[in-house]
Amino acid sequence: MGVGDEQSGTRRAGQGEETQAGDAVLAAVEAAMTRIRRRQSRRSLARSAVEGAGAPVDLTTLAVIDAVDEGTGEGGRDVTVGFVADRLAVDPSRASRIVADAVKSGFVRRVASQEDGRRSCLELTGSGEQAVAAAHRTRQGFYASLLDDWEPGEQREFARLLTKFVRSLDEAERG
Repeated sequence: MGVGDEQSGTRRAGQGEETQAGDAVLAAVEAAMTRIRRRQSRRSLARSAVEGAGAPVDLTTLAVIDAVDEGTGEGGRDVTVGFVADRLAVDPSRASRIVADAVKSGFVRRVASQEDGRRSCLELTGSGEQAVAAAHRTRQGFYASLLDDWEPGEQREFARLLTKFVRSLDEAERG
């Protein structure tokens, strides 16, 4: 049986009918995640996204722009330096420095919070919006080329499962 077979799971004591991932599945996930991490650390896709941005953007600033863009899409939540620190998994003082660089570069601006005027929030400038749009186009174009020979149903299922996996990662991180 292959890694994707339902019967490759093992039953754990006290779990009743719930099936846990088997050793082959866990080994395959670990190997795939390790390969993804290695590729991500090379940041070749990020470099391509930066090149497609029009205005010069360094990789750290692109990470800040992405985080601000992500936060903006989360239902009106204030995007703060703390939010950026959380998303980039850096300490608040580092986040403060890299946000300051993004502000200085003209891609992000500080604005007063609508909830608490004493608090400073972040939003993208026009240049930041153009840079993030270019990054989205570059990354999505790359993924489209990778998934080009997949059936549409496989593409949808991959997107669904990958999204579910990332949600599980987020929940595990929150503890």
